[in-house]
Amino acid sequence: MSTVKETSTVRVHYTGKLNNGQVFDSSLERDPLEVTLGQGALIPGFEKELINMTVNEKKTVTIAKEDAYGEIRKELFQEIKKTELPQEIEPQVGMGLVAQNEDGSERQLRVAEVLEDHIVIDANHPLAGQDLIFDLELVEIKA
Repeated sequence: MSTVKETSTVRVHYTGKLNNGQVFDSSLERDPLEVTLGQGALIPGFEKELINMTVNEKKTVTIAKEDAYGEIRKELFQEIKKTELPQEIEPQVGMGLVAQNEDGSERQLRVAEVLEDHIVIDANHPLAGQDLIFDLELVEIKA
């Protein structure tokens, strides 16, 4: 029986959950995720768990934060003056913002704190600092 290798292209259904059971992402209502392993498209722990799976195999795995989105990094918090925001934006804690990097790519930010004349933004991934639970089902090994 064929198993997933480190450079296989696979189709996999998944449901990602936090430790409290809250679902943060799932492919069950859409097509399975199709991905080629070894290209950095997945968090390392997800990719490791797919290796050696067989078609139709199902498993539930816990991926430590170190193999997911890492620890929360304090250097990714930054204070900015409210006057640097577009006038129509009224910042609130938890609000998502999008910033443009020098290379033109976009970066997702979150408002962590709102003070009188400035805000604190957080550029960590929203799932940083958390262990993640995934229900996996290997649908197909394409190559």
